[in-house]
Amino acid sequence: MSQRIQRAYQITKTFLSYGLDEIIPARWLPWSIRVGRYALFWMPNRHKQKSAGARLRLALESLGPVWVKFGQMLSTRRDLLPPDIANELAKLQDKVKAFPGEKAQQLIEKALDLKSIDDAFDDFSVHPLASASIAQVHTARLKRGDDAGADVVIKVIRPDIRTSIDADLRLMETLAGVLARHLPDGRRLKPKEVVKEYRKTLLDELDLLREAGNAIQLKRNFDDSPLLYIPTVYSDYSRHNVMVMERIDGIPVSDVDTLMAMGVNMKILAERGVEVFFTQVFRDSFFHADMHPGNIFVSRDNPDNPSYLGIDFGIVGTLNRDDKRYLAENFLAFFNRDYRKVAELHVDSGWVPAHINVEDFESAIRTVCEPIFNKPLADISFGHVLVNLFNTARRFEMEVQPQLVLLQKTLLYVEGLGRTLYPQLDLWKTAKPFLEKWMQEQLGWRAVVRSVKENAPFWAEKLPEMPTLLYDYLKHQQPHAQAQQQLLAELRQAQKLQTRQTWWATITGGLIISTTLLFVANQPDWLVALVAATTAVSGVVAWRRTN
Repeated sequence: MSQRIQRAYQITKTFLSYGLDEIIPARWLPWSIRVGRYALFWMPNRHKQKSAGARLRLALESLGPVWVKFGQMLSTRRDLLPPDIANELAKLQDKVKAFPGEKAQQLIEKALDLKSIDDAFDDFSVHPLASASIAQVHTARLKRGDDAGADVVIKVIRPDIRTSIDADLRLMETLAGVLARHLPDGRRLKPKEVVKEYRKTLLDELDLLREAGNAIQLKRNFDDSPLLYIPTVYSDYSRHNVMVMERIDGIPVSDVDTLMAMGVNMKILAERGVEVFFTQVFRDSFFHADMHPGNIFVSRDNPDNPSYLGIDFGIVGTLNRDDKRYLAENFLAFFNRDYRKVAELHVDSGWVPAHINVEDFESAIRTVCEPIFNKPLADISFGHVLVNLFNTARRFEMEVQPQLVLLQKTLLYVEGLGRTLYPQLDLWKTAKPFLEKWMQEQLGWRAVVRSVKENAPFWAEKLPEMPTLLYDYLKHQQPHAQAQQQLLAELRQAQKLQTRQTWWATITGGLIISTTLLFVANQPDWLVALVAATTAVSGVVAWRRTN
């Protein structure tokens, strides 16, 4: 408990010393929080000269890896943040001090049940090759088995990081609950949902067996492909906190000077980056969702026909069939400038409420998208377009689709990659043929043939059972039909009874009114008595009909 209180104090002090309380307008905060801020007068804003976005970025960096990762995720949610803050958060980098290599060696030996690291590896480097917020990487060479002599990297999760992550996540959830209750825009910003999404993403990254499975899946998807190479994972040496995979020798994709010096065809390289993205999303429905420059390399082989090398598969995204189809149709409609189709697709998919005026939505989309066509990537900002689209979507009550958040983040990475490698790249012309071919395969005769082939084993299995199933259906159909006829007869009888009850109730009510009017008008007593008697008889009949 004392550790949690101490951590909460440290986080509070960091937030206040960077003036993060000033980012939220005072009128949004309850009086208790404002009073508490004045009570902590010894924690003034020490960075008043910096912008709000810069202060937020620096505060997250000082709080450590969990908060850095959170800031990186927030930077992709441009629907929730002002552009200046989102741009600052996009600058966050994982520059984390390495933990001792001897400790990493102990963790590897314990995970793989080795008496010594030399039992399985030669040339193990105690000095890490790279260090990030979640794990660090050491080099070695396999010592035994069919792959003996292979150069490998060993990824090790930081010791005790789960404890600190759980503590920080609990504090984040508490803070998110406060913001959701007290911020006027808390419902739309969904702070609790954002933290929940972050928890899942972060905990997935802590499981290296999951990452190993992701890598194996991606490698199978791009087996023998000239577009992307995924290193081999040595599953026998992989555990929840340790993963061993092939060491690759590539050029960082951000090292443009070296790529140019080697004579790499930058146009083909940029176009293949777009093709890799759309292939993963629309062909495989399984895409690498952390494609920042630190995780992408370029092969040194064949510069005229370059290919990519990928690493770090802790975060992947998937799409179901409906989302994938709607996305493909949206992209094609955008490329064809059919904004009416885009608006209708958003309504049909449920992304925008049905009561929204489609004509107005179409006009708003046209206003955002039309200026960017027929321009090279150097002259447009896809991030800026996304911001404008999010503002438009918010105006038309479109809620963010959680399953598309990782896709949005990956698309921004692809844009940055293309802008760096070949600014003249025409993103639309590169992607359109691929999407048109994919749509033909999904909706044309090829889709019918593929569906028949996929379902043929199931039909072949069920075909011998068809005569028995048909006999059972016909056998049970007659009792069901008789039961339905009986129910219909009872319903008709009930309707007739209800009609008679209503009729007698109406007559009785009319007679009561008539009796009252005759009595008030001082009509002859015999007439009043006659109508009253008739009313009584009618009431008795109505009561008996009802019961």
